[in-house]
Amino acid sequence: MDRRQALLAALAAGGAAWAPGLPGAAQDRAPGVSPKVTAPLSAFIAGSQSMPIPEEILDLGRRHILDTLASVVACRDLEPSTLARNYALAQSGDARRSAATILGTRQRAALVDAVFASAMTAHGAEINDFIPSAFVQPGPSIVSAAVALAEQRRKSGAAVLRAVLTGYELAGRVPKALGNENLRRANIANHGIGPVFGTAAAAASILGLPQDRISDLLTYCAQQASGSWQWMLDVEHIEKSFVFAGMGARAGLQAALFVEQGFRGVRDSFDNPAGWMNSAIFTGRDANRAYLIEQLGQRWEMHETAYKRYPVGGPTQPAVHGLLQLLPKIDRNAVASVKIAMPGRWQAFRDAEMPALNLRYLTAIILIDGRLDFVSAQSLARMHGDAAAKALMTRVDVVHDPAQEHEPGAARTESARVEVTHIDGRRVEIFVPYVVGFPSHPMSKADVEAKALELMTPRLGKARAQEVVARVWDIDHLADGGRLASLIAT
Repeated sequence: MDRRQALLAALAAGGAAWAPGLPGAAQDRAPGVSPKVTAPLSAFIAGSQSMPIPEEILDLGRRHILDTLASVVACRDLEPSTLARNYALAQSGDARRSAATILGTRQRAALVDAVFASAMTAHGAEINDFIPSAFVQPGPSIVSAAVALAEQRRKSGAAVLRAVLTGYELAGRVPKALGNENLRRANIANHGIGPVFGTAAAAASILGLPQDRISDLLTYCAQQASGSWQWMLDVEHIEKSFVFAGMGARAGLQAALFVEQGFRGVRDSFDNPAGWMNSAIFTGRDANRAYLIEQLGQRWEMHETAYKRYPVGGPTQPAVHGLLQLLPKIDRNAVASVKIAMPGRWQAFRDAEMPALNLRYLTAIILIDGRLDFVSAQSLARMHGDAAAKALMTRVDVVHDPAQEHEPGAARTESARVEVTHIDGRRVEIFVPYVVGFPSHPMSKADVEAKALELMTPRLGKARAQEVVARVWDIDHLADGGRLASLIAT
């Protein structure tokens, strides 16, 4: 048997797929043997435009589409957004006339370039959604691709909604299947992995790629899945926007377009013993390949997806919330010290060079301004140039609190204890076990709408911001899903 025949034999030996609840799936497998996942995933993605989806899940999808569009509007003029937009326009040349709108603008670029720029815009600052259990931020890449394809291919709002839900499933499930700890040890950022597969799945859904081609889609995603945790060293949020959003949007959409044009590759790359998912770095520890298909189509990652209430990094939200809650009790001109105790990677948020992740800076500007301003939260110039803020930062300490850590295997939590001491010795403190928006305490529909209007109204005006909200809430009846792009264009 030559090498090619051996490979084909290994692929053929994959056997029947296993996925509880999916029609035609084999329900039995040997104990300790990983389930075959390619066939169930392919069936799920290919059937996503017609499968029954509970109204509760459809409603969550609408909320996250609105949240992402609002993020685009708010971040339109930030540097990551303008740099990506200029790149897209420079690359597109004469293709612009038949391409897609760069979200937040009236400018057009070639499809992949437009989606790349739109995704980077949506993550131009720390305000879009995230899946804390998977360490991914799905909205920017997935929503950008779904809206652009709807605009170019004349697809409905209902098609956009179903594509987005499909994308969120892959974005959340793939990193957890590989293992968060495995990815961390390999210095591979979940944030660059999940959105590639999520965007590709959303694009495949809206393009209508057939079930027998999804395995090709997955293998081209595997070849492009990348990203390093060195994004933590980024200062200006540009590389971070690329890793979290632009890169996944570009790679995932390209994978779908490759397959649409007939590209073929390694079949069953998720199941083959020599395939990508079975490489040594993705086995052992917390790898859980079965998670890819457990209750697929029944238990949805939308319930695992969180909103950011404030324009700061997810783990900093509780501390910011606590400080804002304490403001009425604080004499802001007589603060001697502030102590923030939190779980997780506390050092990163004490010493971060990026303003929206640096708790000492965020605390300083809240105490100076008496509020948290979207622009100031992202301002590198103020962080380094505001003498009053720099002086206050020396009085703020961030420490680790082991008592706030979640138990091994338990769901990730984000909490903080904030303690403010005045010059006269008076002390006020608050413990924030969560911020509304985290999966354990999700935002209501009214909360999501209020946040979206707060972000969009300054740029779009009250009437148009309300129209965006109304259209998204009724997206199932929107004949042209691409209309969402023009609604937020300025």
